Amino acid sequence: MSQDAAAAVLDSASLDAFRRVCDLAAPPVLDDLSTPRATSLLADVDLLITGWGCPVLDEEVLRAAPRLRAVVHTAGSVRAHVTDACWERGIEVSSAAAANALPVAEYTLAMILLAGKQILERGRDFKASRRRDDWLRTPDTIGNYRSTVGILSASLIGRRVVELLRPHDIEVLLHDPYVSDADAAELGVRRVELAELFARCDTVSVHTPLLPTTRGLVGRALIDSMPAGAMLINTSRGAVIDQEALTDAVLAGRIRAVLDVTDPEVLPPDHPLWDCENALITPHLAGSQGNEWRRLADLALAETIRWASGTGFLHPVRRERLAFLA
Repeated sequence: MSQDAAAAVLDSASLDAFRRVCDLAAPPVLDDLSTPRATSLLADVDLLITGWGCPVLDEEVLRAAPRLRAVVHTAGSVRAHVTDACWERGIEVSSAAAANALPVAEYTLAMILLAGKQILERGRDFKASRRRDDWLRTPDTIGNYRSTVGILSASLIGRRVVELLRPHDIEVLLHDPYVSDADAAELGVRRVELAELFARCDTVSVHTPLLPTTRGLVGRALIDSMPAGAMLINTSRGAVIDQEALTDAVLAGRIRAVLDVTDPEVLPPDHPLWDCENALITPHLAGSQGNEWRRLADLALAETIRWASGTGFLHPVRRERLAFLA
């Protein structure tokens, strides 16, 4: 992994914990696997702990690591470094995607509940007026009781959001073409088609991975079908949504948006969404940050212990599932 990723995710306590369960190479962090030092270390490696900035594990790297049998990733997606050569070697792969899903789901839950109470708008109005409104005349469009929330994709994160919504008096609809009605019922939600999800829901939360088939999935027709004042939350990837169509709808005041990701990742400084009162843009912070990185390290440690004991990974990445993963 990169040196910065290692410094963030693997603090001294985490490294000490790894040293107690395995022989940790020294120096433990490699950000270039082509150097003589790296080649020498790889010759004796059974398992790699990887993270953000990991070099590609191609055939050349694997030739230098004849004993390598497992990769434990301290982040979500392994697409950037685990190659076909790894799968063909039979290398087992684990990911911390499940651990990273939790803070994203927590962020999403918070935004859903805040959106229902219209906290941002009402707080802004209160700051401007400096006087309390007539709370007994609050319109019935405000509040979360019996509101309808749509989840786009039963991904790891989407499922965690569904789980966190269970204690609330909220109807949850789901669209995922790979989930059956029976599977949805088991999750405690109702499966609907994509058009119904957007036309019916007070809030739609997007959790679809960015794949060739999902780029621009949320287009103008879907956005324009949302009820007036509805909220669109995106914590997946910006390119899943038609950015121009979303901008038009938000600027027109038809809908509201909470965007932890955009397309491009950082909008140009003069983009109109920056100053739009109906949009909240956060800097891709929903995923693990700060003390949440410890959860990633803890999961990687637990997976290392399981693999070394012969129990097998609790969070394996399957080659046949890559087409559906971020």
